[in-house]
Amino acid sequence: MNDLPSIPEPRPARPIGLWVRDLVFSIAASIIIITFLYQPVKVEGTSMLPRLEDQDRLFINKYVYNFENIERGDVIVFNYPRDPEKSYIKRVIAVPGDTIWIDEGHVYVNGAALKEPYVPKRYRDNRSMASMTLPSDQYFVMGDHRSISSDSREFGPVARHFIYGKAELVYWPYDQFKLVR
Repeated sequence: MNDLPSIPEPRPARPIGLWVRDLVFSIAASIIIITFLYQPVKVEGTSMLPRLEDQDRLFINKYVYNFENIERGDVIVFNYPRDPEKSYIKRVIAVPGDTIWIDEGHVYVNGAALKEPYVPKRYRDNRSMASMTLPSDQYFVMGDHRSISSDSREFGPVARHFIYGKAELVYWPYDQFKLVR
């Protein structure tokens, strides 16, 4: 009888083919996720302060609006209607069928004052806008920093086909990591 402990045999080195397979799988998964589900974008400008800051990096969900409706309050990314090569990020204020007007900076949707806790007092402005009812597939969007935002008050409602994502998560800078709500 042998009382000596058994020594495990060394594991054979992993063949290079397995490493290549894993790398190819990882790249393919990344491409599928970025192409169809999530896309990283960079915020350029301060029109969404205080929620989103200039140079923030965030993920947008490109898939969600295939199953859900765009809702009032969503922060969306869309192609700028006057130059579709540019992308904008704004908050949805009114959806198709809504009637909206602005009186000295106070926003009214369907006859009720819109509660906007995401717009601090110092970012409000006193612009007014005549009443309009949004046609089907049109969305009224505004930046949270109202006094400097170029939004639907200037370029009009955004057609549904220009909207390509919903802001989900700020991932950079890492100390600002947060969900976008």
